[in-house]
Amino acid sequence: MYKVLIIDDEEPLREAIRILGDWNGLGIEEVLEATDGKAGLEMLAEHKIDLAMIDMKMPELNGMELLQIIERDYPDLLTIVISGYNDFEYTRQAIRSKVVDYLLKPVNRHDLNQSLRKAIDVLDAKRKKDSDFINRNITLNMSLPRLKEKVYLSIIERSFKSQTNEAFLPLIGADDPGNRFSAVVLRVLNLEEIRKSRFNEDTDLLHFAVANVINEITGDHFQTFSFASPKQEREMIAILTMKGGYPEDIAYRSVHQMNKVAATLKELFGIVVAAGIGHSSHDAMEIASSYEAAKAAISAIDLLKLKGAVVTGAADRASAVKDNQSLTSRIPTIRNALEGGNVQHAKAILSEFVKKWKSSDGFSFGEADRALHEYIILLNDTALELGVDPGQLPMSGEHALRAIGISTDFATLEQFEQLLHGILDFYSGEIRKSQTVNQPFEVGDIKSYIDNHYFEEIKISMFADKYFLSREYLMKLFKQQFGFGIHEYVQKVRMDKAKELLDDSSLKIQDISEMLGYKDKNYFSKAFRNYYSLSPSEYRALNGTDK
Repeated sequence: MYKVLIIDDEEPLREAIRILGDWNGLGIEEVLEATDGKAGLEMLAEHKIDLAMIDMKMPELNGMELLQIIERDYPDLLTIVISGYNDFEYTRQAIRSKVVDYLLKPVNRHDLNQSLRKAIDVLDAKRKKDSDFINRNITLNMSLPRLKEKVYLSIIERSFKSQTNEAFLPLIGADDPGNRFSAVVLRVLNLEEIRKSRFNEDTDLLHFAVANVINEITGDHFQTFSFASPKQEREMIAILTMKGGYPEDIAYRSVHQMNKVAATLKELFGIVVAAGIGHSSHDAMEIASSYEAAKAAISAIDLLKLKGAVVTGAADRASAVKDNQSLTSRIPTIRNALEGGNVQHAKAILSEFVKKWKSSDGFSFGEADRALHEYIILLNDTALELGVDPGQLPMSGEHALRAIGISTDFATLEQFEQLLHGILDFYSGEIRKSQTVNQPFEVGDIKSYIDNHYFEEIKISMFADKYFLSREYLMKLFKQQFGFGIHEYVQKVRMDKAKELLDDSSLKIQDISEMLGYKDKNYFSKAFRNYYSLSPSEYRALNGTDK
């Protein structure tokens, strides 16, 4: 038999909990009340309390402060917190304090008794002696949600051993042959944007909010347990458990409920999700294949057709990698452009390649994820070959990209292309810095570049960006050494080359203008006349090479 303490400054809520709780059925012998946090602490000191139910918003000593004290002074005490949708910013401590559950106001009978049952399961588990593994985890104050999460993850990762861990199965309802299980995966498409704008950059809090919405919406039809994927921070996993029913019925209800979840997340927080739903099975061990099917369903979503949130059923298989999807063939030319300090040319190469994706018969999330992973690996290799310090590179994926200020949110192919361009900007900057350190600046390098690339569009900003020097300083330095401004020298090289080419009577003036990088013949003729005070035709006539 157990003792429960309700700590809440609102008498109607305390009364509602007393009326709605199935105390006898749950084996709870005594329910005590405290009108605020301070009174709650006094009662904890006087009585041996097994479970405390704590309102997060109370005067003087609020729920967050109270949880901190309980975590320090009463580490074995189980807690359930009570709050509302708008109070998420006050519930960070609830996440860290290993609370058994989180109840949303107004409290209803089903949710209340479900939460109480979770707590009683933990308390009962503490008293069991038939599983050393459970006892070891209970000793470490592992709460039921954390314990259930470990069970589900071990099943998903196919490392769960039924014989040795049989005592865990009742915790997830796997001991009931009437239950059917289905896995759902949600991918938060705008995680970084919402994390910054709505959750003060607290990813745990965002995960907590999403999990509570999932559990609240689906609770009328399923027993739902939701948690963040430990490997992919923009991925949430939900395990739906339903008593009886046909697979088709469960599939229909799953899609319907997850559409409501997607709409609610968008309405409450602006969160946009893509959800994949796996098949259902009586066998809890099949949660692993259901999860894989849900992941495959998301991977198969076509970015070219995506218009906001989407919910999709299990795909038979993930989309195959198309022959034209790999960026490998473009890396050598991108490398050459980056090595030459011409990031715009590198972006043009990339954009030209992305056009293939846009004109294809589909480009899925799975293909985008694979392309992004490959792209980072190839650019890392390129940067390392060009002398960039490995410590400056995002070697460990999405977290590392965010650490260097790059958001990996994308929900369309256009946004994905912007992400690739942003990554290219970063690598270009690191390569330029490395070249500056490893190869001291010589103003003659600019002259050599112009001598060899006079037919290209040459801007002073190219050199300023490459050498991390101001354009004014570069112009002054160049003129001091060579007697010309940079633009003047470009013009001189072109005009000198123009005379040389005009002396070859086999070349047409139109061809010469193109060889010198001019837009058209008229533009070249005007530039030549301004420089030499006669037209290209007049020059040829004067030198006897007119044709």
